[in-house]
Amino acid sequence: MESAAHRPTWKILLAFAIIYFVWGSTFLAIRVGVREVPPFLLAAIRFLIAGLVLFLWSLARGERSPSKRQWISISLLAVLIFGIDYGLLFWAEQRVPSGIAAVVMAIIPAFMTISEIVFLKTQKLTARLAAALAIGLAGVAILVSHSLNLGGTAIDTLGAVALIVASLSWSIGSALTRKLSLPSSKVMSSGAQMLAGGIFLAVAAAALGEFPKFHPANVSREAWFALAYLIVAGSIIAFTAYVWLLHHESPTKVGTYAYVNPVVAVVLGYFLGGEALGLRTILGALLILVSVIVITTTPKPSASPS
Repeated sequence: MESAAHRPTWKILLAFAIIYFVWGSTFLAIRVGVREVPPFLLAAIRFLIAGLVLFLWSLARGERSPSKRQWISISLLAVLIFGIDYGLLFWAEQRVPSGIAAVVMAIIPAFMTISEIVFLKTQKLTARLAAALAIGLAGVAILVSHSLNLGGTAIDTLGAVALIVASLSWSIGSALTRKLSLPSSKVMSSGAQMLAGGIFLAVAAAALGEFPKFHPANVSREAWFALAYLIVAGSIIAFTAYVWLLHHESPTKVGTYAYVNPVVAVVLGYFLGGEALGLRTILGALLILVSVIVITTTPKPSASPS
């Protein structure tokens, strides 16, 4: 991490603004896009183009292409993070409002913590973590429950299940990144994962019969703009800002995007997407965000001296 003298304040603030607001706004862009373009195909186009740009950019900077062993790791992560996680997110947003989708996906830190406790053994289940996990799951239950009388309509059950499976898949993929052989360059690694993920998504789109349903001439300018925004702003610019921040700020500070993105998504969904914002949404989102904040600020146990 560079010293403070080499970190202009305006660049830090701009980078944070990008990962906060651009990533938060991508949920609405997905919602706009899947109204007219089949979901897996839309995701495939996004990540094929963005991944190719980042991959070629890395090669142009003189970075090595991944080894055969690294491509195997990249392919596994591409299936988990892009094929399953993003594929299901795009699919679910046909049935679930963008703001709610962002809120449910914010439960990812809870699943990551469970992965660390169960699989990696790098975290212990303390009373604080158990309470945080319970609060987060209660937030999800409020959003999907058809029995609680909190006003508003419970979110679509299939959509909610898809989002939870997507979050779980992302968490498993994130946990595996610590165990797998990957390129040292984050840009090369992520570009290759996006590229491979785009290929898997395209195969899934073909298997689901999405290509015959896609008629480019019938797609509106609004949907094309949403796709361009997802590629350029959501994948290339925001990811570049994220990687830059990781080299200039602490991971804890950078990780605060997990708190802000759902709030941005809910606000944009309400004001620009015409999505409902009732007590159910507010209470569910609040519980999930409290859970995320507690989990991500819980210190990990220090290694015992040998």
